[in-house]
Amino acid sequence: MLTRALVRGLAWDVGLPLAAYYLLHFAGATDWAALLAATGAAACRLLWTAFKAHSLNPFALLMAIVFGLGLGLSFLTGDPRFLLLKDSAITGGIGVSFLVLAALGHPLTLDAAKTWSPERAGEMDLEFHGNPAVHRWHLKVSAVWGAALIAEASTRAVLVYLLPIDVMVGVSAALAVMVFAALIAWTVRDRRRRQAAWSS
Repeated sequence: MLTRALVRGLAWDVGLPLAAYYLLHFAGATDWAALLAATGAAACRLLWTAFKAHSLNPFALLMAIVFGLGLGLSFLTGDPRFLLLKDSAITGGIGVSFLVLAALGHPLTLDAAKTWSPERAGEMDLEFHGNPAVHRWHLKVSAVWGAALIAEASTRAVLVYLLPIDVMVGVSAALAVMVFAALIAWTVRDRRRRQAAWSS
């Protein structure tokens, strides 16, 4: 149950704005339009969870802020390499947020799971604070997500200066999709493995 809620929460909170962003890029939209769509998607997700749970979703709020900042930066320059580097700033910023909040004892993975199953939010909080194994697992997963997203951002930043711009546009989108898919697959597999160990 928790695995499904976590994956769905991450898919909506991270996947929805990223999908809006890259789909418009593939369709030939301007970077400004793609960022506007991503910011709008994140904002809609934030409003929907706020209406459903009667509280702000920290993860959705973070995504709205990150894409909103990217939207603001898009007005500063028309340099195509800068626009691609801005993609790294977005994913890198999300990665840093994962790490910082995990270090503060408030993993974003817990927020992602709670937003998809608000009726179990209290139970998840009790499990997180009362079960050391669950507590460590959330912190570990948040750290892995943070490190992976920072690594993805750093790889893109290097490739921006190694590959032609027209090639890098496609590589940038593919990189984001592959890393996000790999993180979800690893999270599901690790959760199932841990559940088996906890029940044994």
